[in-house]
Order: sequence, then C-alpha cells, then structure tokens
Amino acid sequence: MAPGLWLFAPNRDTQGGSAWLLESHGLDLLIDCPALTEANLSFLSARGRRAGDPQAGRIVLTGRDGHGRCRRLQERLGWPVLVQEQEAYLLPGVAPLLSFGEALSLGPGLLLLWTPGPSPGSCVLHGAASASDAGDGLFCGRLLLPVAPDRLEPLHSRRTFHWPRQLRSLALLRERLPQGSPDWIATGAALGALRGERLVPQGAALLAALRLDRAAEPPPL
Repeated sequence: MAPGLWLFAPNRDTQGGSAWLLESHGLDLLIDCPALTEANLSFLSARGRRAGDPQAGRIVLTGRDGHGRCRRLQERLGWPVLVQEQEAYLLPGVAPLLSFGEALSLGPGLLLLWTPGPSPGSCVLHGAASASDAGDGLFCGRLLLPVAPDRLEPLHSRRTFHWPRQLRSLALLRERLPQGSPDWIATGAALGALRGERLVPQGAALLAALRLDRAAEPPPL
C-alpha cells in the first residue's frame, strides 16, 4: 500500500465495497464509508487526536452505494460529509453536509469531479502527486469495477442509473485529467476480482484503453 493511504475491510453495508483513507497535507479524507465498528471508529478518532484537531477529516462519498451507515459514522466522528448535490437528499440528518456541482477543489492537487452514470451523484476524487505521499491516484468509486487482476471496466448492471451517461462521464474524465495521469486507480467496489491486489497500476493506460462505444448493450440478467 502507498504511504498515507489505508484500505478498510469490506463493508457488507455497501455490498462488500471498499472504503479508503487518504492523508493529504494534514487532512484525512475518508472516501466512502467503512463498516461501523469500534475498531474503525477508534482508528479514525485517534488520527484526529494525533493531528491536534478531532475534526481534521472529511467523509467523501463517491456515490449512493458507498453511503453505508454514514449518518451514524458522522455522528461519532463529527467530520463534515461531502457529496455531489444530486444525492444530498439521501442523507437527512447528516450535519455538516457539504454538496458540490460539477467539480470541487479540496486543496492543492485534490479535485472532486461529478461523473454521473453508476448513480446520479457519482463522483471521483483525483489526487495529484503533489497532494500526498501516496502519489498520483484516482479514487473512482463504482465508475469502474474490478474484472480481473490489474483490470477495471465500466459494467452495466440493474443498479446502473444511466449507462450512456456513465460512458460519457468516462470520456470526459479522460479529457479532464492531466496527460499521463493517474499512476494508479482505487475502486470503491469489492476487490475480489483483483486477486489480492488493492491498487490498479498504470491508471492512465487503463483509462485510455477503455472501449466506450457500448451504450446499446443491455444489462445482464
């Protein structure tokens, strides 16, 4: 695992999804929700105390499938929650709750981008190499799912909100990212198909090789 980056155990509240913690310039970014366990809460709370600020963190939600038990997690930590505005209504009672539209900068080298398709408020987080010790990476939520070791693909399922928009989001993402970026990709889905791997390397090449002409494909049975 890269320095300044942690992966939590699969969370059954998010269909076995993967939550990540990225340390960037003294700020902790919890990307999607891990399981609501005392071990996870103690770990996250202790990081805030070490930073000298119990609220030195943010919960970033990359889509509705990553919400899990967000309200109870936020109540225990006190961290603000960031969500794309299309899905803010799914979090009644969560405060503070911060929403954004097309894009939002979280600090030097950290950019949230709206990528609808998997869900209406799906988004990704890009961290440039200057943003943290973890290097140049992309947290893609459910925009890309594991299909084999070192391979991620957009997959059309019955839970997909809008398949053509998902493909358009990927095309726009390739245009918006700097040339040669990212070095690696972290998905918010279950990681079983990666066969023990966590980060998918050569992220820029993977994005460039994606076939995005599949809008007419029907979802699987």
